[in-house]
Amino acid sequence: IRKEKMILKIIKWFEKNYNISWLITIIIAIFIFYISSISFPLDLEPRNPLKPYLYHFGIFLLFSFFLMLFSIRGKHKSYFYLSIFLSVLYAILDELHQSFVPFRDASISDVLTDSFGISFAILIYIISLVYRRNGNNKK
Repeated sequence: IRKEKMILKIIKWFEKNYNISWLITIIIAIFIFYISSISFPLDLEPRNPLKPYLYHFGIFLLFSFFLMLFSIRGKHKSYFYLSIFLSVLYAILDELHQSFVPFRDASISDVLTDSFGISFAILIYIISLVYRRNGNNKK
């Protein structure tokens, strides 16, 4: 129970200090763009086939989670769908961008993996909202 309370405090802190959440979101977006700009000749591709999927899942989980922390802040539920839309749109634009980078291509499977990361971030954020609402009702 202490871990959950600590996690909820951290989430509340990032919502309260939403400018930091916004800055982290921008930094992650720049990082995604930078990584997508790097050419990987075939002989330099990762040997572990799971590595790219873990990257896509994890980075878009973080991107969309911090975007939701910034935009929704526990109160502005009207921005919920906008956060999802922007996250998926960025995933699509990332793949489009990769199609112009030598030795890289656009991949539907990458967008789907990004979408799973986004979905998991949504799930985590919704659980945190429900947990906080139920915790406030008990007091």
